Amino acid sequence: MAEKPVVEVVGLGKTVDNGGEPLTILQDISFSVQPGETVAIVGASGSGKSTLLGLLAGLDVPTAGEIRLDGVALAALDEDERAKQRGKLLGFVFQSFQLLPSLNALENVMLPLELAGFKASTAAASDWLNRVGLAHRLKHYPKHLSGGEQQRVALARAFAPSPRLVLADEPTGNLDAATGQQIIELMFDLNARQGTTLILVTHDEAIAARCGRILRIQGGQLAA
Repeated sequence: MAEKPVVEVVGLGKTVDNGGEPLTILQDISFSVQPGETVAIVGASGSGKSTLLGLLAGLDVPTAGEIRLDGVALAALDEDERAKQRGKLLGFVFQSFQLLPSLNALENVMLPLELAGFKASTAAASDWLNRVGLAHRLKHYPKHLSGGEQQRVALARAFAPSPRLVLADEPTGNLDAATGQQIIELMFDLNARQGTTLILVTHDEAIAARCGRILRIQGGQLAA
């Protein structure tokens, strides 16, 4: 029996109010993503890529269509239930790292583990920071870490709870080319080892080509 898709998107649309005029950001988007797939979402700046990722995460709600994560329709959930579903299913990697400045590297990785109910969160977080090459930086706060080191912490945080799906929004956007390349290699390596499903928003065609499939957004719609 075939596995159900991790992500199902049917007729998705997003319209916002633009000074009294409706502005359509996304229109009639439909696709599904199978377990273990790597999918790149590409398109020009302002094409709706990050909006789509926010909708997939349940951080925003569509104005049309439906999103199902692991078979659960997000529209059927309230905000608290969507947050619970995110905590259970999703890991995130952001362009701007989004580490909590008041927590050190170890504590940043421990946080989602503790929220997911992991008992040995300290040992697990330490192990993950070791995997991303930061065993010597456990007690350092984000402001004392380079951009590349912060993104390594963010990768460890995303993958540590063993999510079914990792969403990455321009993960190399704030990094120089050499550091960005290292982060991409690390992310794909972690993803392959964990067997995670990865959806990656990028403007970099070389990174997109590393994925098993590319979804291209043009004018708020999926290009053929």
